[in-house]
Amino acid sequence: MSGEGAARQAEIEARVLGEVSEDLRDVIGEEYAVDMEITMETTFSHDLELESIEFVALADRLRERYGAAVDFVGFLATMDVDQVINMRVGEVVRFIVDSLPTPATAGSA
Repeated sequence: MSGEGAARQAEIEARVLGEVSEDLRDVIGEEYAVDMEITMETTFSHDLELESIEFVALADRLRERYGAAVDFVGFLATMDVDQVINMRVGEVVRFIVDSLPTPATAGSA
């Protein structure tokens, strides 16, 4: 990936991380996450202590935000229990970025 492509990828990942963090704060409650920085390395089970019902709520929010292009439930279905338990926010962010349609290059030279 070129330097420009890597910079663009990092920009998209940062935007998606912000969106996922916002959705997570809504799901787990702002009061719980008020002093917590959600990063690519934040774990769902140990750091956020996400419960299964909260995973379902997160999946709903991601579907609302990104549409059918991001099949979070399908993504989780490919994992075993240990992988889900140890999953980090960054894995979800990268999955979303990889699932999003590539922006049209119209207008670029």
